[in-house]
Amino acid sequence: MKNNYHGTGTLPEKTCFMNTMTSSHHTPFPGLRPASTHKPVNFFCAAPNAHHVELAGDFNHWHPYPMQRSLDGWWLAHIDLTHGHHQYRFLVDGVPTLDPQASGIVRDERGEKASLVAVS
Repeated sequence: MKNNYHGTGTLPEKTCFMNTMTSSHHTPFPGLRPASTHKPVNFFCAAPNAHHVELAGDFNHWHPYPMQRSLDGWWLAHIDLTHGHHQYRFLVDGVPTLDPQASGIVRDERGEKASLVAVS
């Protein structure tokens, strides 16, 4: 992962990204996928001066989901997503914010820009 603060020791005002993690499910047969069709995905947003950060996407019908703030100013949401592509955006104090680390940028059904995550 590249860092966006260039070694200054401080984080920029807003840095957001998602991280897909491998499933914690194990199978006794290599190459076979677990029965679950969901995969845990962690979404991170560094907004140390924000009072409230939410995650909204097609996976939750664009209803804002509150993210949890950590002591260092990072915000985290852990969501189980199905296989495929999902659109999302962060709401930092109510302001729609794209994820600079997203798989891509697309237009949602209203023509607004949204971040894209691919889950496999």
